[in-house]
Amino acid sequence: MRRNTALALSLALPLALAACGTPQERCIDRNTSEYRTISALLAEVEGNLARGYSWQERQVVRTRFEQCRRVYRDRDGQQHVTTYGCWRDYVDSERYRVPIDPAAETRKRDGLEARQAALSGGARAAVSACREAFPEEA
Repeated sequence: MRRNTALALSLALPLALAACGTPQERCIDRNTSEYRTISALLAEVEGNLARGYSWQERQVVRTRFEQCRRVYRDRDGQQHVTTYGCWRDYVDSERYRVPIDPAAETRKRDGLEARQAALSGGARAAVSACREAFPEEA
């Protein structure tokens, strides 16, 4: 991998719980979101190139046999519950392989690397500014 893994990790790890994080973590999250998005896309493209295919997901409706309940009242008004076997539909997600065009993926990777390199200076400066503005207390 050719990307700056150390910077990506230093930006991603403190942001695991950014929504409920410290003011410093929220500041870093706000100011580095594009860099983190580009880094995630780059990691996906590099994985596709390494495997030779990409993954996609689709929704599939499947049927399974379950125990269903039926409540009925007898002539005296008493409730009775019976169980019986029935078929129920449910939606499942299924991953499948999609072939890739290596030349197109390589161009995509090169474009993402260039964009990441352009954003890395700003991301580094934003992280430094957030750490100065919101110092963490030990």
